[in-house]
Amino acid sequence: MMRRAVAALLLAACLPAGAATLEVAWLRDGQLHARALSQAGARPLPAADTGARLVPLGSLWKLFVYLYVTESGREAPDYLCRGRVQEEVYCCNPGERIDRDSALVQSCGLFFAPERLGLDTAAWRRHWTERLGQTPAGRFAWLATPAQLTPERLVRLDSLLQALAAIAPAQRAPAEAALLRVVLDGRGAGAVRWFGSSLRVKTFSWHHPGQRARRFGGAAGWLADGTPVWFAGDDASGAIFRDWAPQLAATLPPATGTLDNDSGCVTVDFFSRYPLRSLRGPDGRPARPGALTGRHVAQFSNGNALAFQANGELSLVPDDSGRPTVQGRFGVNDYVARVLDREGGATPPEAAKALAVAARSYLAQNARLVASCQHIADSSATQRVSPNPATPASLAIARWTDRLVVEDVAVRYHRDTPGPDVLAWTGAQAQARAGMRFDAILAHAYPRGALGALGAGQRCERLHRNEDWLARMLPRWERVLRAQPGYERPAQPPLVCALTSGAPYSEQSRNRVFMRPLASREDRITLAHEYLHIGLRHHPSGQDEDHVERLARRLVDLNPENP
Repeated sequence: MMRRAVAALLLAACLPAGAATLEVAWLRDGQLHARALSQAGARPLPAADTGARLVPLGSLWKLFVYLYVTESGREAPDYLCRGRVQEEVYCCNPGERIDRDSALVQSCGLFFAPERLGLDTAAWRRHWTERLGQTPAGRFAWLATPAQLTPERLVRLDSLLQALAAIAPAQRAPAEAALLRVVLDGRGAGAVRWFGSSLRVKTFSWHHPGQRARRFGGAAGWLADGTPVWFAGDDASGAIFRDWAPQLAATLPPATGTLDNDSGCVTVDFFSRYPLRSLRGPDGRPARPGALTGRHVAQFSNGNALAFQANGELSLVPDDSGRPTVQGRFGVNDYVARVLDREGGATPPEAAKALAVAARSYLAQNARLVASCQHIADSSATQRVSPNPATPASLAIARWTDRLVVEDVAVRYHRDTPGPDVLAWTGAQAQARAGMRFDAILAHAYPRGALGALGAGQRCERLHRNEDWLARMLPRWERVLRAQPGYERPAQPPLVCALTSGAPYSEQSRNRVFMRPLASREDRITLAHEYLHIGLRHHPSGQDEDHVERLARRLVDLNPENP
């Protein structure tokens, strides 16, 4: 009791009094940075004092259970609401179910209860020992057992941020994707206009120890580049977002590194409507087939010429008749930035953000899947793509809107002619100059649509025909797969779920595949490909896209048939 009282006094002394202050801290390159925000601006806080501060976990305990479940590959069945428990108000209506990702965003504690998920203490401790590089003791004692994770548990702020920093990018990806919904339709609904997709945080609302009438809320998680971040103040998390979002967005550090593998890859057929006559390289001679590097000049059959710079991402590929064609392969954000350079520009920024979201949406809705990449033509009939490297300004806009798309409508845009579900670039520029934010510009252009994020916690609408085909194929594939190092057949065939937008993917920890209905050989290869990611999830070969694609094609060719 004495230790709890002392902890409460320390917390009360360290935390700001009054609702007009927000504490912000982040960890970058091993250094803790902290700020106190007020109406007067932001002031730095001593890193040592801030790191030693004791803060309650609140709902953040659910994030650590989520991370353990997804990383360890444990099953996490949907929670069925029966209307018998008061806490189900945070989960679902009676008779409905809530899945893992929605439970994280909605803060459904009943879903993550360690007893329900059957969490083993020894396995839990081994897991966090591996992540932290040390036994969870001392400042990390709160991670020693699942039972230690309670909302009222006080933890050192630096240990909380260090634990978040210990999660590798691939392991935190499912949580980040789910948490994008926080600023879209979660506790921070509407804050997307200030943060874009740069904030991937779990919200919490609790109270100060010993002061139950005094609210204490905020969020913790990561910035888009993986920087661990925490912020909190005297209010519930929803009010914190409402009152502090603009100032918080201006205070947080800009992202570092790249975000070009957000949704896979894009391959582009360049100049599809203007046949090439020749392509000359930096030395003035005809370019050779293969990767292109340096300044090249394309001569078109209509007599026009175009010079462009290539850095290995473009290739010269003769077509079946021997005529030269240029193909490109990019990360999604690089692709979106090149569309922005070709179709509009990076100014004004709010208009550019809206156009970037429209371009990503068009790609998701219209690209074909070829060899696990979204494939699309560079054409005025689709959307035009610059063959030159993306400008830094457009690339920054693409990364700031990473994953954001317009859902529920077929997205189109035009330079200067508006229409139903059409964004006019010149109109968007005028709206931005008049003070409209990118989300309002999109809402004006697509009033029937909704701003969403690729892969952000989709529910499973099962594709039974896909599942039936996979069930028929698996016994025939087994003779090949048994010889594959690391292959483990799932205890049950995966659920195959309808994909509403973006590229197909697998949720390995939940034994689910998201894709479109089977309609072609490529669709069957896609299903085999994503199944292999599940079957090889514990082996390095499962992360080798080329190996998985070759094996998927081999399996499908064992059994040529129409679905």
